[in-house]
Amino acid sequence: MTEVAVTRFPLQWPLGWPRKRYGQRKVGNFSMTREDRADQGVQKRITAVSMEVATERLERQVDFIGGTNPVLSTNVPINMRGIPRGNANPADPGAAVYFGVKGRATVLACDSFTRVADNIAGLAAHLDALRRIDRYGVGSLEQALAGYKALPADTAADWRLVLFGVREWRGSIEDVKAAYRARARELHPDYTHDDGAAMAHLTRARDYALAELEGR
Repeated sequence: MTEVAVTRFPLQWPLGWPRKRYGQRKVGNFSMTREDRADQGVQKRITAVSMEVATERLERQVDFIGGTNPVLSTNVPINMRGIPRGNANPADPGAAVYFGVKGRATVLACDSFTRVADNIAGLAAHLDALRRIDRYGVGSLEQALAGYKALPADTAADWRLVLFGVREWRGSIEDVKAAYRARARELHPDYTHDDGAAMAHLTRARDYALAELEGR
């Protein structure tokens, strides 16, 4: 039982957590050492971090801080082990990890990089940096984590699915606005006579879309 009810796939971005614009994302520099067997023996080479290695790093860091029941959520389908499969690179490469620390629900999210694997590795590196706080005797890890209280997952963050019915879509800001207007005519409270929750969800999806696409 996890402290926060979220899915591993698709991505459940925490409600209210800022998103990077499309043009703000950069190529990550997280690497790993890969061993290749050849006639001359084992050869080592440096390559971009893989999804599997990045996930292992994150799991290890969560364990180091005493985290419990971690759930890594991305837009990459999971394998039999429940971790992101392969090295897919969906249009939305964000990653969020939900876990508990001493019974307190916590979340971290990253979409700074163009690859999912790099965003996962970024989460691991951030937790590693937070752990160092305890080493210097100035502050504590608990104080550092206090700013990362768990926010409810927001399915509107999967705006491609909300607005267009698909998870892989690339288009213009005008396309987003047109899709929003079309759906708004169906979901507006004046038409549905409901409490407006569906319309609010649609509006958040539009806002996520515009925030991500702005600056293309």
